[in-house]
Amino acid sequence: MSNEYRHVLVAVDLTKDSHKVLERAIPIARRNQAKLSIIHTLEPLGFAYGGDIPMDLTSIQDQLDDHAKQRLAEIADPDGIPREEQHVVVGMPDTEIHRFSREYDVDLIVVGSHGRHGFALLLGSTSTGVLHGAHCDVLAVRVGKEGETQE
Repeated sequence: MSNEYRHVLVAVDLTKDSHKVLERAIPIARRNQAKLSIIHTLEPLGFAYGGDIPMDLTSIQDQLDDHAKQRLAEIADPDGIPREEQHVVVGMPDTEIHRFSREYDVDLIVVGSHGRHGFALLLGSTSTGVLHGAHCDVLAVRVGKEGETQE
C-alpha cells in the first residue's frame, strides 16, 4: 500500500463519538489531498425482527433512513463534507462498508473502536468486521469516555 491516500472513507454510527472518528480522518484526507466520504449503515428491519412480522416495514425503514441522513448531515456538514459524499446504506455494516470501499476505490477506511476484548471481541463489532475483510488500510480510532474501560 502507498502512504498516499486518494479516497478516505469514514464509517460512523451516528453517536457523539462519530465526531471523534471524523476529527481523526479529516487531517489525513487534507494532508493527502484525498477525497473524503462518510458512511452510516442501517441494518434492515427485517433482520432485526427475523422476518416474523406480518406487515410491510417499508415506511418505517424509510423514516429511519431519513432520520439517519439528517443525523449524518449534522455530523458532516460542519466539516464541509458535501452531501453527495454523505452516504446512508441499508445492510450489514461490515459488508456494506467493504462493498462501498471497493466500488468507490477507497484506500483508507476510518472507523471507531471501543477497544473491546475478550467476550465482547468474540461477539464481534463493526470495526473488527471491517478490519477482517478490508482490501485497503483501516484506521481504528479509539472512542468512548476518557479513561473508560470496556469489560
